[in-house]
Parts: sequence; C-alpha cells; structure tokens
Amino acid sequence: MRKVIYPKVGGPDSIEIIEVGDLVAGPGEVRVRVHRTGINFADLMMRQGLYGSAPDFPFTPGYEAAGEVMDVGSGVEGVSSGDRVIAMTGFGGYAEQVVVTADRIVKLPDSIDFDKGAAIPVSYGTAYHMLIHLGDLRSGDTVLVHHAAGGVGSAAAQICATYGASLVIGTASRPKREFVEAMGMRFVDREREDFVEVCKQMTGGEGVHQAIDPVGGKHLMRSYRALRNGGKLHVFGASSAVPGERRSWLAAMMMWRGTPSFDPLKMMNSNKAVFGVHMGRLKDDQVFRGHLESLSGMMLKGQIDPVIDSVWRFEQVADAQRHMHDRKNRGKILLDFS
Repeated sequence: MRKVIYPKVGGPDSIEIIEVGDLVAGPGEVRVRVHRTGINFADLMMRQGLYGSAPDFPFTPGYEAAGEVMDVGSGVEGVSSGDRVIAMTGFGGYAEQVVVTADRIVKLPDSIDFDKGAAIPVSYGTAYHMLIHLGDLRSGDTVLVHHAAGGVGSAAAQICATYGASLVIGTASRPKREFVEAMGMRFVDREREDFVEVCKQMTGGEGVHQAIDPVGGKHLMRSYRALRNGGKLHVFGASSAVPGERRSWLAAMMMWRGTPSFDPLKMMNSNKAVFGVHMGRLKDDQVFRGHLESLSGMMLKGQIDPVIDSVWRFEQVADAQRHMHDRKNRGKILLDFS
C-alpha cells in the first residue's frame, strides 16, 4: 500500500509518498481501505514542527478517514468486511489503509458519501464538542466564529442554525464574504472591522454567548472581550503561528508571547470560561463516538450538510496543502485515496 509521510520539518515540497506492506488487523482492531481523508490545519503545523502532540519524524499525518472495512481482528463484533465506515485515526490517515481499534469506528449510512463522511470527524466533531457538549448552545444564543469559511467554521454555522442560535457572527477575509453570508452568518471583514465592537453592537452591548477561536496569540484576548458575562471561549488552534508554507520562528514566537494568561479571579468576576479543545487528544472515545452518531443523525435529517471545498488525489497532497496555506478553501479539503 502507499502512504504519505513527513520525513522532516519542511514546506509542502518535503512531503513524500512511499510504498509499504499491507497492514494487519490485530485483536480488537479493524483494517479500513481508505477512500477519503480530511486535511486539517493541524496537519500543516505538524509538517512545520510546530505541533506539540505530533509524533516524531518521520510519520504519516491524518486524523480522519472514510472508507470500507477490509477485515477485522479477533474479538471484534458488530463490524464486518465491506461495511462503510468513518475511522478516527489519530494519526496515519493519509494512507490507502489504516488500522484502528473497533471503538474508533462509526458506520457510515449508505446515503452519506465518503466525501461528507470524511468531513465529519474533525470539523463537525470539533464544532459540536465546543458548541454543544461544552457550550450547551441554546435557542436564541449568539456565537462568534473565526475563520468562518473553513471546515470548522462552516460546520459551526450549520450546527448553530440547527440549534436555533439567533445570531452567528463570522470573521473572514473580504473575498469570502459571499460564502460566509450564504452560510447564514453576519460577515465581519477581519482586516477592516473590529469584531469585538461588532459583537457588542449587535448584542445591545452585552457580547456573545460563545466564541470559537483557532487563531491563538493576542487574538484570544480580543475574543474573550467579545463575550458577555457568563460567556464561553473555545480555543482550538494557533493559525497565527503559520503565516506561510515554511516555518517562521518569528511568527511562532509572536504567537506564544502574545498568548494571554487568564486570571481565574477576574474570570470568576465575569463568570466567563475558557476551554482548550483538541479532539485528537480527547481520552474518552465514547464521548467522541456519541458526537459522530449525533452528527450522522443530523445529516440524515438534512439539518447539516458538509461543505466540500475540493477533493485532491493524494499524489497532489502538496498542492492541496498549499491551497489551505493560501487560505483559499471554503469548507473542507479532502484527499482521494480510492
């Protein structure tokens, strides 16, 4: 089988594709023939050596995959060869085959194609975990979404609509305005408007109930200030550390130096909360499975419909990652391993 590897720290040109022997499912494991794998911004940070939870080089990235079960190991029940599934891979998803434990498999209904299946785990799983599991989003709530045109941003917009949020404010670059507004969000030009001011103006001076921030650094404190008393900030990335294809120590240092230290006593006085979210590090697989099952049900009801920006053959993985580096995507970027 073939798989993508990061042999060392570098730009997209450093990525390699190698051929290795077929995988084998051990006891309690499932081997999956991958059809689609999602690209996430964390993959870009890993390649630059800026992601603390990444394996040592060389390694194969990829948190999520959708495909068909090839075979199962001893002791596995409820999953059979030929089943269409979503696999939460942790790492290793950029490959023609993956092996995962059976509890990291969720069956994919026949009516949901592999593209949309592969878009669910990270983008929709992260948005659901933040807004619903941690945030307890309710009808009438207001939400601030940064990188509103990306995979998590578009997922958040759909989840907010399903749960009856009264206002979703989405920040993005000017070329993405039409897309953001089509997703039902109030567009904020991140380069020309003050999103804190907009949040206050549109909520009668109160601020929003929840904010999701993948930017990091000093941007986090501004998102915190956009919250109302009792609001919740979800931190799930640090895109400001990765301004381009190649590693910038200056950008990374500025991001880390600008990251605020939240004072618990001041947070107590405003009743605000800050959550750090990394679905790849979530220890409770049953919680994640519950999220995916809920999202699958929402998709079958037509409440959510993953937005696919583009699908690239895995041999074009470098170009696909450049597309994300350039902030061109509107929705999810996928790799095709079929």
